[in-house]
Amino acid sequence: MYISNMTHFLDETGNIAREMHKDGRNMAGFLAMVIDATTKSKEEGFVDLDIRCNVPGCTGPILAEIIPVTEEIHWGCTECENDGIISDWKNTKWDNSGASSLSD
Repeated sequence: MYISNMTHFLDETGNIAREMHKDGRNMAGFLAMVIDATTKSKEEGFVDLDIRCNVPGCTGPILAEIIPVTEEIHWGCTECENDGIISDWKNTKWDNSGASSLSD
């Protein structure tokens, strides 16, 4: 299981850091897609994100949900054991939840 804090992948402007190793940038890009698709959905529970697994050789669909208590995103592949938790995704450029406007 991947435990990811999205802010660890970002530079001071909120973009994915360019200085990062290629594998790290690829993972950050994948997590950004998961955040974007998950926060666009208004459904509760796990939703199919229309994103394919990032494990080489696996083409399984990624499902994700926002855990209400922790506000973390839990994602996982339905065909392999690839899964993870994303924290500190709110107010990133991929957050479509409208959370920032609620706190203003």
